[in-house]
Amino acid sequence: MSKALDGLKILDFTHVQSGPTCTQLLAWMGADVIKVERPGVGDATRKQLVDVEGADSLYFTMLNHNKRSLTLNSKNETGKKVLERLVKECDVLVENFAPGALDRMGFSWERIQELNPRMIMASVKGFGPGPYEDCKVYENVAQCAGGSASTTGFRDGPPLVTGAQIGDSGTGLHLALGITAALLQREKTGRGQKVLAPMQDSVLNLCRVKLRDQQRLQHGPLKEYTQDGEGVEFGEATPRAGNDSGGGQPGKILKCKGWETDPNAYTYFITQAAVWQKICDVIDKPEWKEDPEYATPPARLTKLNGIFGEIEKWTMTKTKYEVMDICNPLDIPVGPILSMKEIAEEPSLRETGTIVEVDHPERGKYLTVGCPIKLSDSEVEVTRSPLLGEHTDEILADVLGYSADEIAEIHESGAV
Repeated sequence: MSKALDGLKILDFTHVQSGPTCTQLLAWMGADVIKVERPGVGDATRKQLVDVEGADSLYFTMLNHNKRSLTLNSKNETGKKVLERLVKECDVLVENFAPGALDRMGFSWERIQELNPRMIMASVKGFGPGPYEDCKVYENVAQCAGGSASTTGFRDGPPLVTGAQIGDSGTGLHLALGITAALLQREKTGRGQKVLAPMQDSVLNLCRVKLRDQQRLQHGPLKEYTQDGEGVEFGEATPRAGNDSGGGQPGKILKCKGWETDPNAYTYFITQAAVWQKICDVIDKPEWKEDPEYATPPARLTKLNGIFGEIEKWTMTKTKYEVMDICNPLDIPVGPILSMKEIAEEPSLRETGTIVEVDHPERGKYLTVGCPIKLSDSEVEVTRSPLLGEHTDEILADVLGYSADEIAEIHESGAV
């Protein structure tokens, strides 16, 4: 079976997480991703958070599946000539260098267009054009600058970053979409273009409901927020809302059976208006169904803490899975708080390819995430990440057409 992006060649100048997330997704979709790394050094994450001595770290392996590794010294004159040929042969160049790095290498956008007018150059930066565009940005900085941290946590506590890598991996996903759109447009115009995904923009896109609430504040309190029911006044900015639901349907994380010893014995419970009467039956509060103090969503808003307190009395008698088994047939929205251990051991996630086991020559077998997007006509097989420079000679020969003698000369020059 052919893959969705078969035939596309991606020149991957990315490192750490945001760029590699993007190029790994393209590789899963069938693109030939050529990861360009410094000879003898490689992507910095190869040696970060090492857990198996002498092997590439999980940080690296889990972000670089299905790619080929080419070592290349772009400061070497022979290396620059090799890079020029790569630019001519590839469809997309993806980079997350510091601002101006490509220019200093002699590969400005204008030079790239001269070499290959069809080239798409995709970049991750911390910020878009403006006063901070030259600033270095990491995951947590992006979460803070993009509005996520200020709206995460409880209102009486400090801002919090989330464990989801919405700055790095979130930006990589946005960039992959931009690249595929640019490729589609190239089919119509014949021209390449620049694609930019600032991390601040990507985080904000994922926090759009909080920007929504910022504007709603101008017209009165946010009544679905718990603090309104508690009589706490709102300030000028969207507040931290704890575990309140962002969609307008009241929700809260509640204890389940075993919470005293299991830090993840909790469930998320949403009191959706459409199933309110069923909730009343489940928690043995049938009188609430007709009581005007509880029967309508507006009436319940000022009593949410008490309502969830009664629901929690019920959830504490059930495991989080029993809560699921009881509520799901009734269309009551609930979700167990799953630990990474539980996710890693869930058989159904192995069957769907959401979690996959990969064998690596240096570290043996390990678990990683599979492709989160499923295409019916483009099945994804997750293959291991490349060793440093593993495919250098292969790429020089197959992609660039160098002879064996020429490859030997390139090695002698110190370019690879």
